[in-house]
Amino acid sequence: MKGGSIFVRGRLLPLFVWIFGLLLVWEGTSWMLLHVIETPLAQSKVPYVHEVLSTLWKYSGTLLKEGAATFGNAGVGFLIGAVAGASLAVLMSLSKTIEQLTFPYAIASQMIPILGLAPIIYGIVRDEQTSRIIISGYITFFPVALNMLRGLRSVDPSALELMHSYAAKPWAVYWKLRFPAALPGLFGGLKIAAPLAVTGAILVELMGAQHGIGVIMLRNLYYGSSHTYMFWSTVIVGALLGIASYWLISLIERLVAPWQPEYRPKGGSH
Repeated sequence: MKGGSIFVRGRLLPLFVWIFGLLLVWEGTSWMLLHVIETPLAQSKVPYVHEVLSTLWKYSGTLLKEGAATFGNAGVGFLIGAVAGASLAVLMSLSKTIEQLTFPYAIASQMIPILGLAPIIYGIVRDEQTSRIIISGYITFFPVALNMLRGLRSVDPSALELMHSYAAKPWAVYWKLRFPAALPGLFGGLKIAAPLAVTGAILVELMGAQHGIGVIMLRNLYYGSSHTYMFWSTVIVGALLGIASYWLISLIERLVAPWQPEYRPKGGSH
C-alpha cells in the first residue's frame, strides 16, 4: 500500500498516464492514416509504435553496437572540448588581454553552421572516428567556456575581499572560492553540450562513415518505406543516446556538487 501511495503521489503516475495517452493517440493516428484516410506512405509519416518497438527488439544487437560507436566517439570529443573550454575560461578569468584576444574568435567560430562544417572536416581528415571527435569537441567547447567563465566571475565580492585580506595565493582563491562557485555554470554548459555532441557525431556519420547509428539511419532512409520501422528505430536510439548523455552529466553533477538547491532534500530547505 505504501509503495502504491508513493506511486500515486509522486511523479510516476502522471508520467505513466501521459506516455500511455500519447502512445494511444499515436497508434490511433497511424491506423487512421493507413486504413481510413489511406494516405500515401502513411507508415513513413506516422508508423505503428508496436512495429517500431518490435524492430528495436529484433535488431537490438546491431543498434547497440552502432550506437556504442557513436556514443564512444562523441564522448571522447566531448571530454576534449570540455577540457579545452574550461581551460580557456580560466585563462580569460585571469587576464582581460587573453579574453579580448580569444573570446571574439570563440564567438565567431560558433557562427559556422555545423551542417556545413561537418562535411568540410570529414573531407579534410578522411577518417570518420577523428571527424566525429573533432565535431563533438567543437560543439562542446563554446558552451562550456562561456558558462564556466560566468561561474568564475559569479564569486561574492565580499568573499573575494576576505581571501585577499588573508593574503591568499591566487591558486588558493581559485581552488577554494572560484572553482566551487563555477561548478553550477560548468555543469550547466556540460549538460547543454552533451546531447549536442552526440548529434554532431551522428551528423558526421551521415557524410559517408562506415560505422555508427547515423550510418544505419541514412541507409534505411534511402531504402524507402520498406525500411521505415528501422529508420524510426535509429531515430529513437539517437534520441536515447542524447538523453543518456544528459542524465550521465546530471548524475556526475549530483555527486560532485550535491550542495546545489535542486539536490537538497525538500526542494532546497535546510
